[in-house]
Amino acid sequence: MKRFTTLTLGLAMMGISSLAVAEEGEGGGRRVALSPKVAQECSSCHIAFRPNFLPTSSWKKVMSSLDKHYGTDASLADADQKAITQWLVANSQEIGEAPPDNRITKAFWFTRKHGTNHVKADVWSRNSVKSPSNCQACHVNAANGDFNEHNIRIPR
Repeated sequence: MKRFTTLTLGLAMMGISSLAVAEEGEGGGRRVALSPKVAQECSSCHIAFRPNFLPTSSWKKVMSSLDKHYGTDASLADADQKAITQWLVANSQEIGEAPPDNRITKAFWFTRKHGTNHVKADVWSRNSVKSPSNCQACHVNAANGDFNEHNIRIPR
C-alpha cells in the first residue's frame, strides 16, 4: 500500500509540474495577461511584447527613452509611461544579460530559437515577414501571448 501511495503522489507531482510548464512563456518565466494600458499603447504600433522577453533592466531603459524608441518618437503621457513601466518591472525578471541595444531580436533565447538552424535567413526579408520583430507573421497567436512552436506558420 505504501508503494502505491508513493507512486500516486509521484504521478500527481509530475502532473502539477507539467501544468506549470504549460504556463511557461517564450524566453522563460510565466505568461501573464497584458495590462490593458500596455495592450492599448504598445499595440497601436507593434505587437505588445511580453514582459519576459527582456530583463527588467532592459525594460527600464526602453521605457525611459520612448522619445527615441528605435528610430521613432513613442512618447506617452507621464501617467501612462509610469503605469506601463511599473507593470513591466513587476512582471519581468532580471534573468540573463541585457541584449545589445535592448532588442528582443538580439536576446540569447531569441537567437537560439530563431537562428539559421530553425529559420532560414531569407524568411526575414519576405514581404509577408519583413523583420524578426514581426512575431505575428509566423506565430499565429502571438497577440494572445501564444508563441508555442507547434502553432507556427511561416508565410511565403
